Amino acid sequence: MLTNNVGHHLMVRQAMIPRNLKPFPYICGNRTLSGYKPKSNVKDSYKILELEEGCSLDDIRNSYRSLAKKYHPDSGSTTADSEAFMKVEEAYRVVLSDVATKKKSNENNEEEEDQFKSKAPQHRHYLSFEGVGFGTPSQREKQYMQFRVDRATEQVLEYRKQRLESQYAVTDLMKAKDVRQSKKVKITQAVERLVEDLIQESMAKGDFDNLSGKGKPLQKFSDCPHIDPMTHNLNRILIDNGYQPEWILMQKEIRETIGQLRKSIVASRSKLGGPMTPYRQKQWNRICEQFTEDIRKLNKRIDNFNLVVPILSRQMVHFSADKEIVRAQKTCEALMENREASNSDTKENEEENVKRFGWKSSLFKWLNLTLK
Repeated sequence: MLTNNVGHHLMVRQAMIPRNLKPFPYICGNRTLSGYKPKSNVKDSYKILELEEGCSLDDIRNSYRSLAKKYHPDSGSTTADSEAFMKVEEAYRVVLSDVATKKKSNENNEEEEDQFKSKAPQHRHYLSFEGVGFGTPSQREKQYMQFRVDRATEQVLEYRKQRLESQYAVTDLMKAKDVRQSKKVKITQAVERLVEDLIQESMAKGDFDNLSGKGKPLQKFSDCPHIDPMTHNLNRILIDNGYQPEWILMQKEIRETIGQLRKSIVASRSKLGGPMTPYRQKQWNRICEQFTEDIRKLNKRIDNFNLVVPILSRQMVHFSADKEIVRAQKTCEALMENREASNSDTKENEEENVKRFGWKSSLFKWLNLTLK
């Protein structure tokens, strides 16, 4: 019992000592704290590392790395010094041990405060008003009401501060957008000025003297009142110099390609000729497969054209390979009928000529044979 009471009194007295007067835990008997180092040594170590007391571990490590790179003998720098590097390393160890001891002492102090709080008289647990104030319950109630008022005003001020910060952030964003737009305007103006300067310089050199229309006004190519004459003239100048928009070139290419494909399949079908034998049918099937593949590639070009064309009414639909094949067969049949009709007409004309000039034609044939 005696030892318990003595230990309790020592713990209470130790907890009542202020923190700034307790750099180390309580020491009993003749035992001393090993690893104790004087404050001057710790302060000198902080100065060597170019740090202040209370800094974080990251700051200590970064400072040590930078100084090690500076003074290490193997670094190859002009400031390499082995003695300075040894001092930096020793100071680094001292500072790390000091930070560790401070951390342990803080943890011990917190544990002692928790023990002291738990051994406080039990009647304090029943006190209300969040532990604010002192005196009689009525006095403490008044003090607690004033504390609530102060806390509410602080919360209101913090809320207003946050709102003002958010508003300033929004205004900063708007200013940044305005700065970007002004930069774009300045860039476009600078480009326009540069182009104008280049034009004036080339005119001064005489690069435009060989133009056929020098000194003559531009003709109005269109009399339509709904078209801007300046825009129309500019477009006409571009067209005359060989410039065309991408979608116009793509449209022209698509039309030329489908025309060539139609002509090629009609020519292939007419080349096969008369009634379809199994061999001719195989050739025709191969031609149709190749034609279908070409139509598929052409439809991909049409998709790209529809993405580029600026006018909705100018868009194109896909071509059907089956319809084009049927169309080619009908065209070929019509050509064959026309050939047959023309051949029959020529035969009839020849027969009539033979009836009329039979003996003359036989005489001419006999003369040709004899001359040969």
